[in-house]
Amino acid sequence: MDQGYNNIINSIRKFYPVSDESIAELTGHFTPLFLPKKHLLIKGGVLDRHVYFIEKGFCRSYCILNGKEVTIWFSREGDITFAMKDLYHNKPGYEYVEILEDSLFYSIPINELNALYQKNIEIANWSRVIHQECLLQIDQIHIDRLYLTAKERYEKLIDEQPDLLSRANLGHIASFLGMTQQNLSRLRNEKLHSSLRF
Repeated sequence: MDQGYNNIINSIRKFYPVSDESIAELTGHFTPLFLPKKHLLIKGGVLDRHVYFIEKGFCRSYCILNGKEVTIWFSREGDITFAMKDLYHNKPGYEYVEILEDSLFYSIPINELNALYQKNIEIANWSRVIHQECLLQIDQIHIDRLYLTAKERYEKLIDEQPDLLSRANLGHIASFLGMTQQNLSRLRNEKLHSSLRF
């Protein structure tokens, strides 16, 4: 098995027990992409018929609202990233994906991935499970916006994704949480001071 896919393979098997043979069939369609920090992997309004597997690196998905960037997702080692309308409806999506660190991606054309779903039940089941999990995460984000305070949302995000503070800037994190950067800075300082008292 190619050692260059360790993070991707571990992530796939976290969701579904895909065999070595099926992993080899999937990765046989991969094209490596070494891309630098600040590169725009996906651009809103531009059709992109690929799914990107992240072996090394970190990126954010965002959309433009009233001329401002609003972060809607963070992706890291083992994750996949894509534009949803591109994947599901063969239409240009609204998302931009910006690379926040020098990264190694493996791309696969959507038509080739769809063909794998037709003939490989393990790959199809893995995809079903990971999309189900993403849907649950998106739903939880909406629920948290309704029921949790800004402080609770911040603390939950950092508990679940502790690497965010070192890999994304405060502006990106603030827009993801639906608050101003000033409010996030205040919450972060409060949490820091609280931890220093114990």
